[in-house]
Amino acid sequence: MSEAKHVIDLDREAIKQGLSEGSLLLVDVREPHEFAAGHIPGSVSHPLSAFDPSSLPEGKRIVFSCAAGVRSVRAIEFAQAAGRDIREHYKGGFKDWAAAGEPVE
Repeated sequence: MSEAKHVIDLDREAIKQGLSEGSLLLVDVREPHEFAAGHIPGSVSHPLSAFDPSSLPEGKRIVFSCAAGVRSVRAIEFAQAAGRDIREHYKGGFKDWAAAGEPVE
């Protein structure tokens, strides 16, 4: 078990619904070159290599995403260690999104 207080895995359908409703902010923690090569429409870049939980907006439902769900869990751990109550991530990440033929920017 990781040191994270709690991690909630979200699937592609939950991400699509949250983005279409505007109920979540999808934070992509991949590196800038990965984000530039393709990302989920509506996501924002916040690379894990320069991760600063205090720069994340307050009052929003933040969901982390990466390539395949590993770095997004690390981002949850970092955010929780900094006192942020962030628990959700897109378990499949960008690879799952792209493999399913979803739109990419």
